Amino acid sequence: MAEDKIFADGFLFKKRESAPEWVVGSISVKVDEAIGFLTSNAKNGWVNLNVNQSRGGKYYIELDTFVPKKQEPSSTKEKEVDLPF
Repeated sequence: MAEDKIFADGFLFKKRESAPEWVVGSISVKVDEAIGFLTSNAKNGWVNLNVNQSRGGKYYIELDTFVPKKQEPSSTKEKEVDLPF
C-alpha cells in the first residue's frame, strides 16, 4: 500500500514559463509554516523535499520519506578458495 503524501507546509514552487531557459522556477517560503514543518520532520538536521508535478500539471512540494534499506552484512565466515598453486 502506498504511503500518503506529506505536503511541505509553507513551501510553494512555481514554474516560470517567461523566465530565461536556465531558470526552472521559484520557491516561495511562508516562514512560520515552514519552520514548524521543518522542525517536526527533521532527521539528523536535514529535511529532504521533492518538487513533483500533479496529473493536472500543477507543481507541489512533498516530504521525501524514502529510507534506504540497510544492506545485510556479508557472511563473516570466509569461503575457502582452492588456488591452482
